[in-house]
Amino acid sequence: MRVFISADIEGVCGISCWEEARPREPDYAPFRRQMQLETAAACEAALAAGATHVVVKDAHGPARNLRGAELPAPTQLISGWSGHPFCMVQNLDESFDAALFIGYHGRAGVGGNPLAHTLSSRIVREIRLNGEPASEYRIHAWAAALVGVPVVFVSGDQTLCDEVARHSPGARRFVTKWGEGPSQQSVHPQVAIDGIRDGARAALAGDRAAARLELPQRFTLDVVYKEHARAYARSFYPGCVQLDPHTIRLETDDYFEVLRALRFVVA
Repeated sequence: MRVFISADIEGVCGISCWEEARPREPDYAPFRRQMQLETAAACEAALAAGATHVVVKDAHGPARNLRGAELPAPTQLISGWSGHPFCMVQNLDESFDAALFIGYHGRAGVGGNPLAHTLSSRIVREIRLNGEPASEYRIHAWAAALVGVPVVFVSGDQTLCDEVARHSPGARRFVTKWGEGPSQQSVHPQVAIDGIRDGARAALAGDRAAARLELPQRFTLDVVYKEHARAYARSFYPGCVQLDPHTIRLETDDYFEVLRALRFVVA
């Protein structure tokens, strides 16, 4: 069995403000460590479930948060960004049997996590896929579906896990935290580590096909920017049109084209 793991930080246990997510800030180190431990737990689960090949994509910020030596052998780690449209699931392909998303978070425009955003907290107000507001989970779960790989387990905040339950009820979930306004209440860090290990192992040992997603036949991508000038400039991406001062739209029957557009219009 081949398992792919994508790891973010804004959904790990305890994190509650941007200073804790940014590598140059003094508050970052404990939450980088929690991201490391939660990711390692997912790797341990994969190996315990019989995986012979485990690949982790560091998918937060500069993508240089995780330390390969602190992951169980023979896990392979992808650091940095290649620029490939698969982004947070870079190098995922048809050879993998399942994917796990660790430390994921609520989408832009929702509560429950002070760090909620979609791809860019700086420039994006909202991203919609086929008329529905989309999270980073949704964008990359559909990327996984494009190559026939089910996302069988997701950990992160309550808001995100509620979305996963609606979008992919066959996927297992572990809630690390929940919040109101700028505050967060979290499980104990060790409870999160153990819960991710147990949940991921059960997901991989269970009916993985139940988490397989079917892609729509056609896609409409809307990107709503915080600043109208960005919408105007990015409306010139091939195939895009400007709907209003803050919004551009792309329509296509190829989901890879959606991913490719996101690579250029959310930058």
